[in-house]
Amino acid sequence: MRNQPPRARSNALFECDSIDRSTLQTMPSPTHRAATPAPLVRRAAMGALAVAVAVMLVAQGLSQTLGLSAAFAVKTMLVFLLAALWLSTYLPGHLPHVRLGPANLVTLARLGLAALLGGFVGEAQADIAWPAVGIASLALVLDGVDGWLARRGGWESAFGARFDMETDALLLLLMTCLIWQLGKAGPWVLLSGAMRYLFLAAAAAAPSFRRPLPPSQRRKTICVLQILSLMVALLPAVPPPWSGAAAAAGLVLLCYSFGADSAWLLSQSSHKREESPIDDMPR
Repeated sequence: MRNQPPRARSNALFECDSIDRSTLQTMPSPTHRAATPAPLVRRAAMGALAVAVAVMLVAQGLSQTLGLSAAFAVKTMLVFLLAALWLSTYLPGHLPHVRLGPANLVTLARLGLAALLGGFVGEAQADIAWPAVGIASLALVLDGVDGWLARRGGWESAFGARFDMETDALLLLLMTCLIWQLGKAGPWVLLSGAMRYLFLAAAAAAPSFRRPLPPSQRRKTICVLQILSLMVALLPAVPPPWSGAAAAAGLVLLCYSFGADSAWLLSQSSHKREESPIDDMPR
């Protein structure tokens, strides 16, 4: 339905599309949601199963082609299944839709691609760099497809926004893991991938960080630049220290964006505390 909230991601760290952060902030926690209709659960499970089978086949093909360890396919499936199970707790946010819809199916495929990157983590072969770049590039291209499908077909929902955002966050986290693993940057690069989860931890500890953020062109631009910087760092043709410099540039921009949004959220909280109830009473 067209009046559903936009299906773009929204938080202090990742915002590459048009966003309404309130679609996520107002979304109830998994423990406080009504039961999801059986048709939606069944169709979502069928979609996840189909993607899981496709991911397993691709993982087996990559394992044989690149000479990866037997654990590669297992790691890939674990990442996909655990992420899918966690995100399924937000499925009630897709109502009143009772079908997953084409946009979420594309995001599900993107989650499968991110899982393949997760499978590469811990693999010793140096020739995983180009396959990783190819997989990450495809996931990023599809990132523009799912939002377009959601807006064009009226499949926008709070669940779609959350699904898209968390898939992006996982993709970035795994990209930073591979950059470190391949010796393209130091362990500090993991901070770029962990920033989203640090924000979630801050929101859990401090109510100030749970407030909706206004749309920001700065946030959208930095999100794109952050992704591009990690892609450059991951490229085999970019050796250290240039790969580290590219990743560092993205991290600096991300820290700036995070700091700016955090300062805004804290200032809003401070203004609210300064408002006295007596000032609102009629005189």
